Amino acid sequence: MWDDEGWCLTARHVQLARDVGALDQLPILLPALAVGAVWRGDFAAAASLMAEADAIGEATGAHVPISAGILMMLACFRGSQADASALIEATIERGAAGGQGGIVTWARWASAVLYNGLGRYADALAAARQASEHGQLNILSLWALPELVEAAVRTGNGGLAGDALSRLAESARAGGTDWGLGTVARCRALLAEGAAAEPLYQEAIDRLGRTRMRPVLARTHLLYGEWLRRQRRPADARGQLRTACQMLEEIGMEAFAQRGRRELRAVGGTTRKRAVTALVELTAQEAQIARLAADGLSNPEIGTRLFLSPRTVQFHLRKVFIKLDITSRAQLSRVLSGS
Repeated sequence: MWDDEGWCLTARHVQLARDVGALDQLPILLPALAVGAVWRGDFAAAASLMAEADAIGEATGAHVPISAGILMMLACFRGSQADASALIEATIERGAAGGQGGIVTWARWASAVLYNGLGRYADALAAARQASEHGQLNILSLWALPELVEAAVRTGNGGLAGDALSRLAESARAGGTDWGLGTVARCRALLAEGAAAEPLYQEAIDRLGRTRMRPVLARTHLLYGEWLRRQRRPADARGQLRTACQMLEEIGMEAFAQRGRRELRAVGGTTRKRAVTALVELTAQEAQIARLAADGLSNPEIGTRLFLSPRTVQFHLRKVFIKLDITSRAQLSRVLSGS
């Protein structure tokens, strides 16, 4: 249904499970919340949620079935080719061996995102076609359709792109959300001839700007900027491409950001790549504890959630403060948000 607000219900379920101590539910609910965090462009939150799910799974013996899939999704959205390729290969191998078609489709869709970011459109086309084969019944197949449209247009397969757009539009109309309809407008813009594309890009940006889906909005600014460059409108292209680069860098979508920087240089623009901060030096557990502390949890509350003693939590927080060059918990939110 392309309902980006629907993940708010999952957050409520997670809180209820925590309140009553239903640990058996959290390894199921937390990954769903993490997927929503990736779509919103909050990669740190997604990693933190999965670390929590893994900690609960380790403590209770519960299996987190899609943990590897979400790590793969994160790597593909980030554009980490080496990490993503290894995870994609392992996921497809495991899914094929176990007869798990869903996880294989997940890997194909994530691959299409990765390859579109890298500008490897033929590879993106092949992956997106495979991921979209299951029709309207599989959410991952629906998510693959925008990737298929972009890759098909870039490789000159207009007919294939048109078929994918028709399927996408059908599901988006049913949901009637800005996420779905904005995505359809973007795909129509890719297929439009000449000046007809511009109002569609503008509609897409307007609709997606009302959603939480920052990665989708950032990619739309990128595509609009690329179109403007091809229309020989360098000043307009620079504005869209700068916006895209800034958003993509803030989110951490490095492959798409690099694509944007190349386009920006082509129209005489410049952008400064954001400096790598000490955040990258935090271990997964340190990052998770830092985020929970930034959310206002006390050391005992963090310890209860992660099955750690308050003393251990305090030990990790001290290391976080040193690495981030801060002195108090009050500074964590600002540093973690990059502001």
